[in-house]
Amino acid sequence: MKRIGVLTGGGDAPGLNAVIRAVVKTAHKEYGCEVIGIRNGYEGFLTADGLFPLGADEVRGILPRGGTILGAANRGNPFAHKVFQNGIEQIEDDSDKVIAAIHQLKLDALIVIGGDGTLRISQELYEKGVPIVGVPKTIDNDICGTEVTFGFDTALNTATEAIDKLHTTAESHHRVMVLELMGRDAGFIALHAGVAGGADVILIPEIPFRYENIAEKVYQRKQVGSHFSIIAVSEGAKPLHGAQTFSNIGDEIYVARLGGIAQKVGVYVEQATGTETRVTVLGHLQRGGAPTPFDRWLATRYGSAAVHLAAAGGLGRMVALRNTQIVDIPLEEAIAIPKRVDLNGDALRTARSIGISFGDD
Repeated sequence: MKRIGVLTGGGDAPGLNAVIRAVVKTAHKEYGCEVIGIRNGYEGFLTADGLFPLGADEVRGILPRGGTILGAANRGNPFAHKVFQNGIEQIEDDSDKVIAAIHQLKLDALIVIGGDGTLRISQELYEKGVPIVGVPKTIDNDICGTEVTFGFDTALNTATEAIDKLHTTAESHHRVMVLELMGRDAGFIALHAGVAGGADVILIPEIPFRYENIAEKVYQRKQVGSHFSIIAVSEGAKPLHGAQTFSNIGDEIYVARLGGIAQKVGVYVEQATGTETRVTVLGHLQRGGAPTPFDRWLATRYGSAAVHLAAAGGLGRMVALRNTQIVDIPLEEAIAIPKRVDLNGDALRTARSIGISFGDD
């Protein structure tokens, strides 16, 4: 193995730099292998300054830094690339250009650090002959085949801290505090942070809720002398027989942007219970900041394991965490079935056992 590439696709997540650092250090120390950094996801293969060598100097000091030194592109799909010709917006399939650039570089492997969307693109490229090795990244923790993705723990810490801080002001002013958290189709952040932060109601995409049940929980708490409540809401949560709430409509390139469900919940609860209600949207604070020690540890293990996997010829596969050990699985397995909160699992059962409502009863 003489030369490998590394790129980060999709949204940013704490721990990306730790993966990049581990890739470079392992490649150099274990294999004497050159590493090429690709800027802004697959976009880097199509731009003049999109490639650069990664060495010890480039990764020095980046372990505790959030974000990614390579840049990210959550719209960097080479199979659907937006271009302008004569002032007209068009969608082109540039995958063959990307594949040609990869082969021209004579890469023995391309290590792709990304979430569900990026890994799906990578599987398609692998099927067309690109030597891909995947690393699972997403704060939503919704990639199948791995117990946890790096970035999730940092986002969870940020969300839990927010709930802790909302508790003090909610109790002081006898208010209901509604906190909207990330989670398009998987409610892991809201569930875990809600339990860890002592939320009274948790709304997640996997469990459609009834507005009246939320209000009933708030009312019950008032009846026993608890004149405040905390409601943690995944941005992808939706009412029974209803639809998700979007702040921006998507197109062929831009994914529709979720947002606004917490505001709807807040308005209903205030009107139904007469309790003053405030809404907080945590937003991209969940993606930012230095990664937690756990995410640095996991990301480093993933990065190093990805290089070893590439050297062993494990192309078309993804590193994963199972039973505390780093293993590897086929990319197609990782993207086959998105991971969701287990409705019969102990996490949900625990939450219900301690009195948390999910708006469905």
